Order: sequence, then structure tokens, then C-alpha cells
Amino acid sequence: MLLALFLGFVGPWQIVLIIAIVLLLFGGKKIPELMKGLGQGMKDFKKAVKEDEPTSEDKTEDKTENKS
Repeated sequence: MLLALFLGFVGPWQIVLIIAIVLLLFGGKKIPELMKGLGQGMKDFKKAVKEDEPTSEDKTEDKTENKS
């Protein structure tokens, strides 16, 4: 709810201002490196979540073990 209110107040000039500040802080050469790191982190996170989820085979094995 709060996010929806915040996004309602952000216009095109505010976005341009935010981008300009980011460019000034990090410089043009650092931004691709930051985005690459962010993408890699998201990829690793998704992989870890996917590995952590039990598969349908695991679920059926758990059910048969509990019945014994």
C-alpha cells in the first residue's frame, strides 16, 4: 500500500534526477559492473531457492515413509 502511494508521486523528472545522482555517485563505468553483480546475485538466489524446494518424487517418498 505504501509502495503504491510512493510510486504515484514519482514522475518522469524525479526518475531523471535519481538516474543523474546515481551516475554522479558511481560513474558510467561502474554501473554495468553493479548491474552484472545484481543479476548474478538474483540468479544465485533463484538457484538456491529452486534447489531447496522438494520435488514431487521427494513428496511421494515422504508419504510412503510415514505410512510404514
